[in-house]
Amino acid sequence: MNWAVTAYLIVGLGNPGPDYADTRHNAGYRVVETLCQRLGVRLTGRSFASKNARTMIDGKKVVLLCPLTYMNESGKSVRACVRTLGVPLERLLVVHDDLDLPLGRIKLARKGGSGGHKGVSSIIRELGGGDFPRLKIGIGRPRHEEPVSDFVLSPFYPDERETWQAVLDLAVGGCELFVLQGVEKAMNLINCRNLADKEV
Repeated sequence: MNWAVTAYLIVGLGNPGPDYADTRHNAGYRVVETLCQRLGVRLTGRSFASKNARTMIDGKKVVLLCPLTYMNESGKSVRACVRTLGVPLERLLVVHDDLDLPLGRIKLARKGGSGGHKGVSSIIRELGGGDFPRLKIGIGRPRHEEPVSDFVLSPFYPDERETWQAVLDLAVGGCELFVLQGVEKAMNLINCRNLADKEV
């Protein structure tokens, strides 16, 4: 099957290794891993300095990818896949954590800047611009005087875990909507949701 040009590419940002697996900064990884579970595939591929899988969503070819480069070098992995497969940037979806959104909110955007996210900054740098969709996963901000650098590399608080599971479900659905109905329709359906208010 020829995957060049016709495939969608969904990238989950995070850091590899068990020490980072359940941290807020790995929200993008977790969304892609959960999408894999829903689709019955595993991230067994190791090309493009990543763990990746190729699958279908209702007849549409999709590559799921989590860079193994560590967050700050994510763009190298994404660029390699985009160039090798010829993925149009409008079919690239980057899923990442966002400090400026509270837990319970996710936001799909057509394009934009990095918002200070080093993984997104790396992708923008490697691709030569920010004209690609991204799905921002709200992780909130520290409740106490905890440095942000420590906060993003720590797990969700115990009382946040139920909301986090609901966020995962919504984000996975958002990824599927992006492939099946396009960015505009997906934006309309998910950007208004606030799971922190139990609006499920």
